[in-house]
Amino acid sequence: MYRIGVDLGGTNIAAGVVDEENKIVAKMSIPTDLPKSADEIARSIAKLAELVCEKADVDMMEVSMIGIGTPGAVNDEGVVENDANLGFVNIPLRGLVAGKTGKVVYVGNDANCAALGEQVAGAGKGTDNFIAVTLGTGIGGGVIVDGKLLTGINFAAGEIGHMCIELDGRACNCGNKGCFEAYASASALIRDARGVGLEVSGARDVFEAAQNGNSLAEKVVKNYISYLAVGITNLVNIFQPDMICIGGGIAAQGEYLLEPLRDIVAKNRYTKYSSKQTDICAAVLGNDAGIIGAANLGE
Repeated sequence: MYRIGVDLGGTNIAAGVVDEENKIVAKMSIPTDLPKSADEIARSIAKLAELVCEKADVDMMEVSMIGIGTPGAVNDEGVVENDANLGFVNIPLRGLVAGKTGKVVYVGNDANCAALGEQVAGAGKGTDNFIAVTLGTGIGGGVIVDGKLLTGINFAAGEIGHMCIELDGRACNCGNKGCFEAYASASALIRDARGVGLEVSGARDVFEAAQNGNSLAEKVVKNYISYLAVGITNLVNIFQPDMICIGGGIAAQGEYLLEPLRDIVAKNRYTKYSSKQTDICAAVLGNDAGIIGAANLGE
């Protein structure tokens, strides 16, 4: 049997047909075309499921379930309790899509799905205690403990971007101050670079300038990695995972980012003298992680 994984975003809806070995047989995406009602979005997901099955040459009768990763908090009934990107408040997405497809449907947070995807088929394959950190406009995350996603009482566990790393620090979009993502997201890096007079359009530009010997960029990158290390060290100390993988565009910097990050974490973690240590590495699945993870919801 096959499963369909859906990555629902504010710009695009991506879907893939996933086989029993967690490999994507075929995938495709369509524009989300907001603003749309929840019913219209559910209809788009149902149509995309049909289209991707056609592309994969798979009959819908061979599909056992549809998993959907969406921004926001999702409860165990498949209700999206809150998502500002899509304008969802207590939307029964699971029921809407099930009604239009006749399939068993599971819905989860998109960052959790990405973490699950990396854990079952990517960087964390074979690990039971795993954390995925995504560095983008904000900082997303997913925490897997003893092989299961940690969701918490409000199904919002894993929002690691909003742990405080600087008391009464920078304002965050969430309304609080000093959040991890206010210092260690790609947006924060770009803002810091522009703050010292660097003309950059993205995080990659900052790293390239640093690697080319620009002293201002070097200082900005060093400061950025220091803040990133604070958050990663906190995760190591709290969860003691087998592995933490870093995803998002910044992860493309590879060892230029990871080597100094590991060094700082090694000096500051509580378990610095232990024989077992958390592996810190780059994510490997890219955008496929969310699709594969969504297809594993309910497992």
